[in-house]
Amino acid sequence: MTGKSKTFDTRINCYACKHFYVTWDAQLPRGCRAFGFKSAALPSVVVKQSSGTPCMKFAKKENKGRNE
Repeated sequence: MTGKSKTFDTRINCYACKHFYVTWDAQLPRGCRAFGFKSAALPSVVVKQSSGTPCMKFAKKENKGRNE
């Protein structure tokens, strides 16, 4: 047991979220359309650090025409 709460062990994968996008800004390469910001870190990490709760806007991407 590491002593960490379960919320720290649960990480949201922004790359699987439909709101995540890669920007053309070299200093702020990752963005979140749902919250409307760009950052150097993954947006889910920024949301967790800012609010203390996991991202509540996560929406899994639909796989269009891809075999799973």
